[in-house]
Amino acid sequence: MARASSYRLSVSGRLAYLKTDSVSLISSKNSWFLPMRLKASLLILLCSPLIIFGQSEEIVTLDTGTNTLEGSFLNPAGTAVPVVLIIAGSGPTDRNGNNTLMKNNCLKMLAEGLYENGIATLRYDKRGIGGSALTAQQRTDTRFDDMVNDAKSWVGYLQTIEGVGDIHVLGHSQGSLVGILTAQTENVTSVISVAGLGAPGGEIIREQLKVQPPILQEQAAIILDSLKQGHDVNYVHPMLQSLFQPALQPYVRSWIKYDPKEEIAKLEQAVLIVNGTEDIQVGVDQAEKLNKAHQKSELLIIEKMNHILKDAEGDRNANMSTYYKPDLPLSESLVPEIVKFIKAE
Repeated sequence: MARASSYRLSVSGRLAYLKTDSVSLISSKNSWFLPMRLKASLLILLCSPLIIFGQSEEIVTLDTGTNTLEGSFLNPAGTAVPVVLIIAGSGPTDRNGNNTLMKNNCLKMLAEGLYENGIATLRYDKRGIGGSALTAQQRTDTRFDDMVNDAKSWVGYLQTIEGVGDIHVLGHSQGSLVGILTAQTENVTSVISVAGLGAPGGEIIREQLKVQPPILQEQAAIILDSLKQGHDVNYVHPMLQSLFQPALQPYVRSWIKYDPKEEIAKLEQAVLIVNGTEDIQVGVDQAEKLNKAHQKSELLIIEKMNHILKDAEGDRNANMSTYYKPDLPLSESLVPEIVKFIKAE
């Protein structure tokens, strides 16, 4: 299919730390030297691909014509290797599932887990995040459909890589809807929705605001109704600025027009819908709505798993504490179940 985007692969140097019982060596290109102080680790400056713990990860860039996106490609050896495009959720979430306030590495761990099972992955920073920087004006001009078009461009990029087999799209949280919309027009084998919403964004916002004072609920309802009709709102209560400040309204408007149930029903591909019983951001009921809308989907509910794909027990504070634990492993059954689904296709 015709595509305006062009594809460019770039690599950059990275540092890798390997444990040893003796000394530290530093490599800069072909020169090796021994530091004055002996240390208990071996420090190697590598030219990409980055090699850590037996994995070969390439830093790749994609020129969309308007901006440049950066991603990480993990590709095990072989031919016709299935590959999963991993799409992060909303806000400042990067390719690894982290943001500036919390680090949990959930998407990085997911990519590594699939790699260890012979499945390639490409995860990327959304436009405006991490290595996919934007100017201030580009940020203001970004719409939800831009996120979908970026994902489509990454699918196109994967189709150019020799040795890649079937392409699968996995979207986490808001990335679920991005993945669903991407699969409607792109040649992908399956769609995996992880902690994805089953209701329009406007309904979710209204539901979340029910714990707020009535005056905020009332104004939010007025704003959402106006945005749904295609009109921005000038006055926004100070306590609603984080959701509806004028600069954000065009993006919100472009997002809430979609009903995930209606969109997933359009898919002809195989679909796996995943949610955790301890997800305090997206409840199991959302997964059930998506599953009901797609006649051939598989529903996987994982006990104890929370929104960042890790086991959580106890109260809300205990659940949220896992968001700051990058070494906490993923919920045990998540990767095996996804692997089983992919290899069955």
